Formats: sequence, structure tokens, C-alpha cells
Amino acid sequence: MTDWIPHSFDMPAAWKTSDYPNKESFTSRLSPYHIDVLKRQLVAFKSKSCSYADISIESFPLTEIADDIARWRQQVREGCGLILLRWIPIDTITLEDLRLMYLGIGVHFGRPVSQNSMGDLVGDVLNVGNKDRNERAYRSSRELTLHTDRADHVGMLCIRPAIDGGHSGYASGMTVHNIMLKERPDLLLHLYNGFYLHRFGEQLPGEPLVTSERIPVFSVSDNIPSVVFIRGYIDLAIDEGHVTLSSGEIEALEYLDEVSNRPDVRIDFLMEPGELLFVNNCLIMHSRAEFQDSEDPALKRHLLRLWLREDERPACKGVAMHKGDGGIEKQAGKGTYYQG
Repeated sequence: MTDWIPHSFDMPAAWKTSDYPNKESFTSRLSPYHIDVLKRQLVAFKSKSCSYADISIESFPLTEIADDIARWRQQVREGCGLILLRWIPIDTITLEDLRLMYLGIGVHFGRPVSQNSMGDLVGDVLNVGNKDRNERAYRSSRELTLHTDRADHVGMLCIRPAIDGGHSGYASGMTVHNIMLKERPDLLLHLYNGFYLHRFGEQLPGEPLVTSERIPVFSVSDNIPSVVFIRGYIDLAIDEGHVTLSSGEIEALEYLDEVSNRPDVRIDFLMEPGELLFVNNCLIMHSRAEFQDSEDPALKRHLLRLWLREDERPACKGVAMHKGDGGIEKQAGKGTYYQG
């Protein structure tokens, strides 16, 4: 294990609940002018008969609101790591057009990458597996504990909430790091050393089912910190007998979970239809409460998700390998269900 001594991260993203007690504290309201610009660019893009893969800053320019885009992007990249935009006009345009508009906004925050083996750039966060743990978690109704995704930034656009539950939770990984550095620096070193992660069957043919090297929970590259934490993939690698953990590693994970869920560390809120949230996935962890869905497919909880890469952001070898340059590789015949 490394004998390097970590230091505290003094940065805007190292916040506590008292700094951002609710979603209003990091929300910006879109004006009629913003919406008009977005709709005009949508029409212009569609007139070119382009596809999702063709959307870029150049093909979906937002020059007229560039200053606001830059401010929102800076809040995500260099500020608190969260920006909630309301209201996207989900009731006045088709779902397909909404996907295009959403992606057109997203490219100004980062480069879209694949979220699954189907190559989805815009992912549908829908309950198709209920509580089946062999289904990708975002396609279930079960609780998702605080974690990070395989991206630099994540976008979530709410189409419909659940009929009960489904609240989102957020905690600054930087704050969790600083608290552990103060209270249990011995355990923090285990997190810097990292863990082998299960790949949930999304690896390419011939590749191992578990990462070939440890992926650090906390890391620093060119003085830029990152957090990567997916407890479920650590536990699955253990449950299937691929790896074993020391007592110190287990205690470190338990302590991280405990600190992350302290009332003064995490915030929870319910996203409403038309709200769009961008999250710095390198600094902020997110969760979702278990929820009850409608029996009517047309009324089920539905969010649209983006995974975005910030190409200029440095990352250590393990983190870069885990995320992949283009996200999860598309593979013919593969879905989101883990066959075991």
C-alpha cells in the first residue's frame, strides 16, 4: 500500500449541507430567450438530417447564450460541481426532439460517451428490472447507494418522477476525503490504494471479468483530485470469489459509507419534470432512493441520462482505464443484463 501522505482539498466542490441545503441553492432558471435559442437550434440541426453522433458544439452552436453556458459549465467544473437548470420544455416538443435538444446542450459541457454495451449516448433511466440485481442499477427500482459513474460529468433530465420515492442524493467526495483525512487517515490510504472492480459483463471478449488493476477511490493527477466509487462492483467481485479484502480495506469502505451519509454531508431532493441537472462526476457522488412505479407504462418514472467526457481533465492510469475514452464499448447482441 502507498506510503504517500494525502492532503486536504480546499476547493468549492468540498461543500457540506449547510453550504447547499437544497436544490434551489444551485439552480438557474432558463428564460424564454434561452428556450427560443434552443428550439431554433433544434430546428436548424434537424434540417441537416443529422444523427445523434453528429451533434457537436459546431453542429449545435449556442452562441447567443454562450456566456450563460460558460457560467453554468464553470459551476460544474470549477464550482460546487452541480447546476440544475429549469425548465426544459418537455411538454411542448416530442420525446425524440427532446433527446436531440438535450444532447445539443450536453455537448457544451463535455463529449458524450457510451453508457452501456448498446452504445446509448442518451440513456433512458427506466425501471425494467424492478429489484433484479443482474440488471444495470439505473434500469431498476432498487436503491442506489452513493456512487460515481464511468464518466467525468453526468446529466439527468427528468421527464416523470416516480409515484412514490426515487429521491436523488448527492455528497461531495472531496468533503468525505477531508473528513476521513482528519478522523481516520489510516483508512484513507486504503482508498488511495484502490480496489478491483467487477465489470458486470460489459468487458470486451477475452478481457477479464474484473479490472486488471486496482482502481483508486481517491486519486490526484497534475494536482487535480478525483473520486471513483462503485461499492456494488467491489462487492460483486468479492461475492463471486475474484478478490478478497483485508480487514483494513473493509473498514475503510464502511467508514467511507458512514461519512458520506452523514446529515451534514449529503443532500437529498426530488427532481421534477423539466429539471435538468449536470453533475461533476469526478468530485461528487450521487444516489437514488428506492421507488414505487406506476403500473401504467406511460406513467413510469423516466429520466434521460448523459455521460460526458472532459477531455482536458487529467486522470491517473487506473481511473482513465476504468472510464475508457469512449465510455462502455458497444457490442452487438449485448444489453444491460448481467448473465453471470
